Amino acid sequence: MYTLKKSLGQHFLRDENMVLRIIAALQERPFGQLLEVGPGGGALTKHLIQLPGVVFKAIELDEEKIRFLENTWPEIKGKLIHQSILDADQPFEGKFTVVGNFPYNISSQILFKILDWKKDVEGMLGMFQKEVAQRIASKPGNKVYGILSVLVQAFFEVDYLFEVHEQCFTPPPKVKSAVIRLTPKAEPLQIHSEKHFFLLVKTAFNQRRKTLRNAVRNLFDEETLKKPIFDKRAEQLSVADFVALGDMMK
Repeated sequence: MYTLKKSLGQHFLRDENMVLRIIAALQERPFGQLLEVGPGGGALTKHLIQLPGVVFKAIELDEEKIRFLENTWPEIKGKLIHQSILDADQPFEGKFTVVGNFPYNISSQILFKILDWKKDVEGMLGMFQKEVAQRIASKPGNKVYGILSVLVQAFFEVDYLFEVHEQCFTPPPKVKSAVIRLTPKAEPLQIHSEKHFFLLVKTAFNQRRKTLRNAVRNLFDEETLKKPIFDKRAEQLSVADFVALGDMMK
C-alpha cells in the first residue's frame, strides 16, 4: 500500500459513486488527450486509463505513489510524469484536457499553470476546496470575487458542478470540496496586453477596499483617472471592465 503525506496535501477520494460522477462529468465533452494532475492512489486513474481513444498521461510528484500506481496498473508505465505540475512543461502537443483532485495547498497555483497553457487547454474538470471553487466561479459584487475570478473568467467559462462531502476522502479534509469545469470562451475577449491585464487585476484586488482610483493610481495617467469607473472598487468591475481598463494603462 502507501502512506498519505500531509506535506503534499494528500486527501484521496475513496467514494466510488463520487468517482463515477466525476468521470461522467468529464466525458460530457469530447477530448483526445488527457492529463491527470495528482493521481495519488488511483481512484480516478483506474477509470481514465481505460477510456477508449484517449492518449493519457498523469503527473505525480510523490515517488511512492508512482511505484504504487505502476505496480497496481502495469499498463500505466510510461504514462507517468514524475514532477511537480508547477514545474512541468506542457505535456502534449496540441489540444488537451486536464482533470484532477488537486492538492488544495497549491490549487490556485495549478490554475495559473493552466492559464499559462490556455491556448491548448480545451477543458478542465477539477476538485478544489469549496471556498476556492466558489471564488473561481464568483460574479462581480460578491465578496469572494477576486483575482482568480477575473483572470480565469477572462479566458474560460466556469461551471460550478457539485459539492463533495468530507467523508468521501481518506483522510477526511477539514474543509468542504467542490468540482468545477472550465471551458474556453467561445468568443475570447480581446486582451491586447496580457501583462498589463494581469498586473491591473492583481493591483486592484490587492487593495480591494480602496476605490480603483487610489488602488491603481500608478498604472494610469491623471486624465484617465478622472473617468467615473475609477470611483468604483475592484469587486464592482466585470471582467470586460478590467479588459477595457487594461487597454488604457500607460
